[in-house]
Amino acid sequence: MADVSLTAATERHRLDLFPWHVAVAVALICLVGVWNLASASRSAHAPVWVTQAWIMGAAAVLALLVTLFDHRAYQRAAWVFYGLVLVLLVVVFFKGRVVMGARRWIGFGSFNLQPSELAKIAVIMALASWFHYDDERRRSPRGLAGTIIPLGLTLLPALLILRQPDLGTALVVVAIGVTMLIFSRIRWRTVALLAAIAVIGGSFAYSHLKPYQKKRIESFLNPEGDALGAGYHAMQSKIAVGSGQALGKGWGQGTQTMLSFLPEQHTDFIFSVWAEEHGFVGSLLLLLLYFWLIASGVDIAGNARDRFGHFLAVGVTAMLFWQMTINIGMVTGVLPVVGVTLPLMSYGGSSVLSVFLGLGLLLNVAMRRFVN
Repeated sequence: MADVSLTAATERHRLDLFPWHVAVAVALICLVGVWNLASASRSAHAPVWVTQAWIMGAAAVLALLVTLFDHRAYQRAAWVFYGLVLVLLVVVFFKGRVVMGARRWIGFGSFNLQPSELAKIAVIMALASWFHYDDERRRSPRGLAGTIIPLGLTLLPALLILRQPDLGTALVVVAIGVTMLIFSRIRWRTVALLAAIAVIGGSFAYSHLKPYQKKRIESFLNPEGDALGAGYHAMQSKIAVGSGQALGKGWGQGTQTMLSFLPEQHTDFIFSVWAEEHGFVGSLLLLLLYFWLIASGVDIAGNARDRFGHFLAVGVTAMLFWQMTINIGMVTGVLPVVGVTLPLMSYGGSSVLSVFLGLGLLLNVAMRRFVN
């Protein structure tokens, strides 16, 4: 009887620690995202915003289920999940669906799973488990040799994703891994050395990119050079963002969206739709919501009760930060167009699933930060 009372008290304590501010930020972004999708897809045959709302609802339930178990249980499951995702990434090459020249999806009935999205969570969990184990026995900061295993865990799925090809998701996976590595015990001269190696490696990798990927990078450096070809996406996106001016044209009044000048307007370029219809003020408010969510993630990481929880929170926060930064950077012309979705705003089942899985882990760490 005493054990039952203790368990009930513990569960109530965990509910008291539920980070409602994170849930509110997520809910607001989701509502804005569905509302914006309703405008972005009004000229399409299928109401994708309805599908997105259902997917978000199911993914939110999944995130809450993730919070029911102590996050230390996921430390034991991290390697199994990582291995399963690697298998799925290999299966894509043999059984994957080809869409617009890229083989990224595995069909499960009416649902198409994109394993590269799950790879983000797999890398976060695997690295969190490794750093927890490695930091406990490490007495001095990490040198170059100490980065081999975490970089290997990051680059293996990233290379498989790059071969699909999916440059944007591969870059996000690498950015997550590098961010988590920097937050571990590592010498700053090692960070500088890795940065130099990355520059050299990036120069080498450029020669192995697909022709259209090279074109996108070249059009970023000279947008007007191929305005009707590789630079078309970026040019139309910047026109949409700029035409919103201060207050925007109003919901459903975006001409770039309505006349279908804006490509991939419900996925990669969803922020352009929002900026055109709600202007600088609306864009700033959306960015503040993202800042609220990311700042909350940083706070949760700083108050985690153990190293595994700390690195889980760091990884999930890094995923949200880099996806937001790269997506908004590419639609405003600050970064090349590489095909990265905006979390909780862009349409896509696998993308929503991966984000909510990450949010479930983040909430889990927050709920147990004071529980032994």
